Amino acid sequence: MSSNFEDIETTARKSSVIQERMSLVSSHMYKQFLEYQQSNANTLIMFDKMVENMALTVEYLKQSFSVRGIPTENIYYEYDKQRHIALLNILWHTITIASNMKDTPKALHREKDAPLFTGRIIAIKGTCPELVNGFNDEVEQKLLDLEVSSLYVPADKTGKAIIKIRHLGNQEFYINQMDAPREFLLKVIETICGGGDYHKEGSRVTISI
Repeated sequence: MSSNFEDIETTARKSSVIQERMSLVSSHMYKQFLEYQQSNANTLIMFDKMVENMALTVEYLKQSFSVRGIPTENIYYEYDKQRHIALLNILWHTITIASNMKDTPKALHREKDAPLFTGRIIAIKGTCPELVNGFNDEVEQKLLDLEVSSLYVPADKTGKAIIKIRHLGNQEFYINQMDAPREFLLKVIETICGGGDYHKEGSRVTISI
C-alpha cells in the first residue's frame, strides 16, 4: 500500500513540474502569437497605404515626364492585394514590393533588447516571376538575394518602424508608422532610379600585335 502512495505522490510531483514549465512555455508562445497577429495586421495596413502613395507617385511622374516630352506609357503600377505584391514601373526601371504574410512569428535580433517581432515588406529591383507561386523558402531566398531595402513593422502601433537599406550595410533607420509607407517607397525609388546600369563588357584580354 505504501508503494502505491509513493507512486501517486511521484506522479503528482511530475505532473506539477510539467504543468508549471509548460505554463511558462504557453505564456511565452501566446505573447509571440499576439505580436505576430498584430504585426501582420499593421503590415497589411502599411502596404495598402504604400500603394496609395504609389498611385500618387505615378501620377506625378507622368505629369513630370509628359511636360518634358517623354512618353509615359511605361510609368504605371499594379497591385495584387491577395498575394501582397505591388509592381511599380518607371520607364526602364521595375520595382517589386512584396510582403510575406508569414504563418509563423519572425523577429529582428536586437543587441541589447529582446528580439522584436515584426512584419516585413521587401523591395527588389526588377521582378521575381516565382512570386506567382506564393512564398516558400526558395522564393524568399531569391528575394533576399535581390533585396534593395526592407521595412520592418512592429506589433505596437506606437512603435517605430525600421527601414534597412542593403547597400548601406543594413543600417537601421527608425521612422514613425504614419510616415513609413511614403518614406520607404520614396527611398526605394531614389535608390533604384537614382543609379544607373553599366554596359556589359567581356573580360579584358591583352592582344599582342
